[in-house]
Amino acid sequence: MDQDQNSQSPDHCVEWSRGNFTVSCDPAKLDHAVIAQFLGSSYWAKGIPPRTVEKSLENSLCFALLDGKQQIGFSRVISDYATIAYLGDVFVLDEYRGAGLAKWLMTCIVSHPDLQGLRRWILATKDAHGLYEKFGFTPLKNPYMFMERHDPDVYRGAVR
Repeated sequence: MDQDQNSQSPDHCVEWSRGNFTVSCDPAKLDHAVIAQFLGSSYWAKGIPPRTVEKSLENSLCFALLDGKQQIGFSRVISDYATIAYLGDVFVLDEYRGAGLAKWLMTCIVSHPDLQGLRRWILATKDAHGLYEKFGFTPLKNPYMFMERHDPDVYRGAVR
């Protein structure tokens, strides 16, 4: 892959380029159908209604991974931009895996200028520990300090 190119527009929408690939925070470049379809079949958001995906996109800093204009990956960050960030919904479409694109997407995310100086980043993963460890993520040092309110069936029977 070619050297990264990074640019920032006046509205703080950051983009990175690498050959034909782009990571963009521009909401206009998100393919909502691709995101909703992938998340709806994922292990972590199975059955999520498209309207819920829409609301999550509106309230997050989103990162579209593009091949030309086609969306091939995604992630979003929920943050106060001062102390904490939650990284979620990271994916690269199957046919693009194995080319280092998830690693590059993560590099772009953690280098975003609005996400610098945060005290804590958190995420949940079942199977991508190796990827996230490359970016400084570790198992919880004090898991007894963390609590959750989890409803795994919240999307069952939801309006689509």
